[in-house]
This record gives sequence, C-alpha cells and structure tokens, in this order.
Amino acid sequence: MSNLQLRVISAVVLAVVTLGLTWLGGLPFRLLCAAMTILIFYEWTRMCRPVAATGLGLLPEALLLVFVGALVAGLPASWLLLLVAVMVVVTVVVASMHQTSMHQTGQWDASGLAYAAISGLSLALLRDGDHSGLVAILFLFAVVWATDIAAYFVGRAVGGPKLAPSISPGKTQSGALGGAVGGVVAGLLLAAAAGAGNLAVLGVVALVLSLVSQAGDLFESWVKRRHNRKDSGTLIPGHGGVMDRVDGLVAAAFALYVIGWISATVDHPAQGLFPA
Repeated sequence: MSNLQLRVISAVVLAVVTLGLTWLGGLPFRLLCAAMTILIFYEWTRMCRPVAATGLGLLPEALLLVFVGALVAGLPASWLLLLVAVMVVVTVVVASMHQTSMHQTGQWDASGLAYAAISGLSLALLRDGDHSGLVAILFLFAVVWATDIAAYFVGRAVGGPKLAPSISPGKTQSGALGGAVGGVVAGLLLAAAAGAGNLAVLGVVALVLSLVSQAGDLFESWVKRRHNRKDSGTLIPGHGGVMDRVDGLVAAAFALYVIGWISATVDHPAQGLFPA
C-alpha cells in the first residue's frame, strides 16, 4: 500500500471517528479530548526530552493525569484553568531545583503541559453538550480543514515566495493567502447552513481562526526543527504523529474559546457566537 493510500485511509478514519464523537458530545467527546491531551504531551516529551533527562521523574505525567481526570469529570472551566496554572508552576519550580540541563528540560515539560492541557480544555469546553457547542466545533473544523486544503493546493499551483523558509520550507505566502480565503468561505458556508445570523462577525472570526491555525502549524514546525525531528510521532500511518495532525486545530480552538469566553462565559463560550 502506497504512502498516499495510507494517508487517505487514515484521514477518512480519523474524520469519521472525530465527527461521530463530536456529534455525541458530552462524555464521549471529553474522552476524545482527554486522549488527545495525553497523546500530545507524550509526543511533546518524546521530542523535547534528552534521553538522560530523568530528574523530574513522573511528576509531569502525574500532573497531566490529574488534569485529564478533572476534564473527563466535567469540572468547571475556572477550576480547569487554575489546575493548568498550578501544573505549570509546580513543574517549573521543581525543575529549577535541579541542575541547568534538567532546568531546561523542565521548561519544555512545563510548556508541553500547558500546550496539551489547553488544547484539550479548549475543545471540550467549546463543544460542551448543547447545539451551540456542536455548531461551534463544526465551524472550527470547517475553517481549519479548509485552510489546510486550500493552502496546500494554492501553494502548489501558484508557488512564489516562501512563508517561513527557516521553519517550514514547503509553505508559501500564496498558500497562506489561499488558505485564509478558503477558511473564511468554508466557515461562512457552515455558519449559513446552521442558520447563524451574525455572518459578518463570523467571517472575521473565521479569518482570525484561519490565521491562528497557520501560526499553530508553524509553531509545531519550529518545535520539531528545534529538536531535529521530522514528525512528532509515528502513530498515524502516512501522517506522522497526533501533533502533526492537530497543530493548527488546537491553536484555532484556543483562539475560538477565548473569543467565545469574551462573548459569553468561560464555561459556555459557544453560546456567545452561536446562540441556540
């Protein structure tokens, strides 16, 4: 089986599972977010930890499991956000008590905890269990997936100057522009199909999410390049690791969560953008 066939099959399976659990919402979707959180942190540490880095023991993993338990249990956002802050501070403080090399590893572990936990938290709280949450997540998917697809095809067709050659040599400025246009169009189509009335506002939101998604992709590329890695992992056949597939999505999810938080509440952010 060719690499292209593996990529297509993996993408279809992932899309079906993700959309199915998104439709169910509630506990099934929180379990998906919890699994994603664990896998992101696992891949992050495999990339960022030196082989001999054992000074923190299993402290970061234990802290992450506490967070995952709280996320699955459905604790309020304020408690989850406080828990993320505590995890990061504890990891930094403990790492600072060790030698310089372990201190540096601890900084990466703390960053990984924040990255993984905020990713799972944003998605879980956006979806919640109501219709507004379902529309918000589908809107997010539409924007991010369309951005990826449009950026790929426009970049290949048009070419031109590179977007960030020192970080991701394959990305072009034309692809980034095409991705932004594609993301806005897809987001507006989804919002219109869902009966949303504030399309002008949602068009701006879609543009922001598309740009943030591309920035999230570049950020993960920078982390991999910083640690001389081509892929974040090997879990997904033909694609690499989980982080390779969700880097833009989780960045955009956090952005949409913050926008929704400003528009509504910290616990029910989707209701501000997609009122039932």
